[in-house]
Amino acid sequence: MFIINLTYKTELENIDKYLTEHIDFLNEQYKQGVFLASGRKVPRTGGIILAKVDSKSELMKIIEKDPFKINGLADYELTEFIPSKTCDELNFLLE
Repeated sequence: MFIINLTYKTELENIDKYLTEHIDFLNEQYKQGVFLASGRKVPRTGGIILAKVDSKSELMKIIEKDPFKINGLADYELTEFIPSKTCDELNFLLE
């Protein structure tokens, strides 16, 4: 499992130009079962995505399709972790 930490590199007006395309990208990854949760940071300086994939290289290939990445709008920091405890609703995340 990975935490993807996006940090915007440009003004929000530039981010908003690609927001619909970014949401389409997110929706596709949810449909494929890759993304589990996502949302904006507060204050709005980027976003966080929880992803369940087998490897960092697989995740990097997915991120390359994000319009924010394609257009150089955000930096991406990836943190891999192994869930060891969850609430009952998230037990499917345990390995």
